[in-house]
Amino acid sequence: MNKKKHNTARLRAEDGNKNLISDRLLELRTKHKLSQRALAAKLQLCGYDIDRNIITRIENNERFVTDIEIKALCSFFKVSYQYLIDGNDEKQT
Repeated sequence: MNKKKHNTARLRAEDGNKNLISDRLLELRTKHKLSQRALAAKLQLCGYDIDRNIITRIENNERFVTDIEIKALCSFFKVSYQYLIDGNDEKQT
């Protein structure tokens, strides 16, 4: 039985990156003086299952980001979705 492979490409940013939040996540993390490990620990204490490896891969644009992860990061850093994705409107609405 031949299995048919689906050649579906994931959407990427115009520059080819896998996510739109890598720069702002790095900026927010350093602004709050948190290492990747410290951020992961704080997120896990808040009930978010995001480990250091996930943070590293997001910041290095090696990983797509889920809507749940975006919501968790916005909640933790108290910023809006718009800010995290586009860099506009830093205050959470």
